[in-house]
Amino acid sequence: MTNQTPLLNIKNLSVAFHTEHGKVMAVDDLSFQIGAGQTMGLVGESGSGKSVTALSVLGLVPQPPGQITAGQIEFHGTDLLSLPDKQLRKIRGNDISMVFQEPMTSLNPVFRVGYQIAEVLRLHQKLSRQQAKARTIELMDWVGIPEPQRRYKSYPHEMSGGQKQRVMIAMAIACEPQLLICDEPTTALDVTIQRQVLELLKNLQKELDMSMLFITHDLGVIADLADEVVVMYQAKKVEQASTRQIFNAPQHPYTKGLLACRPKLHDNPQRLLTVADFMDATGQELTPDKSVLASQQKTDKSTQKTLLEVKNLKTYFPLKSGFFGRVTSQVKAVDDVSFTVRKGETLGLVGESGCGKTTLGRTILKLQAATAGEVFYDGIDVFKQSPQDLRRLRSKMQIIFQDPYASLNPRMTVGQTLMEPLQLHQSQNSKAQNLQRAAELMAMVGMNPDQLNRFPHEFSGGQRQRISIARALAVEPEFIICDESVSALDVSVQAQVLNLLLDLQDQMDLTYIFISHDLSVINFIADRVGVMNQGKLVELNTAEAIYRNPQNEYTKKLLAAIPDGLPKAK
Repeated sequence: MTNQTPLLNIKNLSVAFHTEHGKVMAVDDLSFQIGAGQTMGLVGESGSGKSVTALSVLGLVPQPPGQITAGQIEFHGTDLLSLPDKQLRKIRGNDISMVFQEPMTSLNPVFRVGYQIAEVLRLHQKLSRQQAKARTIELMDWVGIPEPQRRYKSYPHEMSGGQKQRVMIAMAIACEPQLLICDEPTTALDVTIQRQVLELLKNLQKELDMSMLFITHDLGVIADLADEVVVMYQAKKVEQASTRQIFNAPQHPYTKGLLACRPKLHDNPQRLLTVADFMDATGQELTPDKSVLASQQKTDKSTQKTLLEVKNLKTYFPLKSGFFGRVTSQVKAVDDVSFTVRKGETLGLVGESGCGKTTLGRTILKLQAATAGEVFYDGIDVFKQSPQDLRRLRSKMQIIFQDPYASLNPRMTVGQTLMEPLQLHQSQNSKAQNLQRAAELMAMVGMNPDQLNRFPHEFSGGQRQRISIARALAVEPEFIICDESVSALDVSVQAQVLNLLLDLQDQMDLTYIFISHDLSVINFIADRVGVMNQGKLVELNTAEAIYRNPQNEYTKKLLAAIPDGLPKAK
């Protein structure tokens, strides 16, 4: 950073939220500066205070229950906290803009995307309707949205996740802000789209000479993006240094834990390290157990019996048009896919969003009707089972969905959720037996059985995913499909869940299909890897062969897009 007055200067910022259980500090005495043209990385797990810090800069902390209790936020030397709302609104979106984490919830679903970008220009730059439209089309082209003239009229639901995020970026840079705040802008994106978005942000920063505050829980993402990094833990800043120093010589045990949590493409340990391996609950530094650091050795499962066989599976979705809804074409979500899974094996399925991974998993369980093909589970033809027989078969075949909050009934307690499959599949059990089993399941996934009376909203994302895993285990299955079950979790929580799945596999001799767009995660957990592209299985081999010697060009492209987690020279 230069010796000039910093563009943004946060001094001793404290933000509290008043809840039923008392005052909770979301940000506690936080200070850092961002210079002109500098990128500051703000890193930490969910709940560490990153997003609240960003909302404080923009004056968007909900009051009540939130309250900025102390500190200053100076922009060009002016304290934003002392400005009236009218003046702050002129700065927000014009001089300081923000790209939010989830574009689908940030974009208004009832307005066309072009209108939403143009609205920013008309509000802050007083452009006419035609001028704003022309500038919007330029911006959409600038951020790499194909066919911007046509896409101007698209609604958010008609665009992919990566395109929606580009719309959010176009909206944020419309007025060429001096400071861009990016709040987890790539968390739920495929690695290839993530790479494109990060490259886009870097290029825009150069062209606009813009400063950036980049918020993430993944240190690997900001390795070649940030000049400096602030690490937050439980509302406090625990470390601040240059990106190179953070990666090469981290000082705080929490930073060391965050760096160690993420799976690697090569030489993973038997179990992923977590923050708990580096520090205890009091913050005291620990030395990781050497036995955990032993290199991962995957056993050969090729001699095990075949548990699942998929033959020439096709799942097509008709596209209808015209007054009578005639079928004009078909989307080939799963297109002639064949493979086998052996008992005790983990088959990883990777590919970008829309490649057919999730549809394949749902079709195998007959949650989605197949167009053609066969699925045999332990020699049983799944598609020819009667509803009653299929229900019995499903006690052996379970699925863990991507979004635990959406897949858990918000009106049912955790206890009721875990007992429901028991009542369905083991009707001979008494209520007391089911309650005891639910308590055992909670303990099995590392949760407190005393929390059975709580509702899903009372848990964190990682805890809800553990509950979803417990529900899948309730009927003692042999085979589980894990559909992007760690994609939205913090890297430390992700490491805990991946370790849990491996431990449960060892204890219960489970077989997995693990679906993910994160190749590092797949490499850690899978024995074999299948790569899907446009509905087809384009490559299938052992995890080591896929990563060390990929044969398909699409596989090579996916591998090249993974952040290497190494800081680049600035």
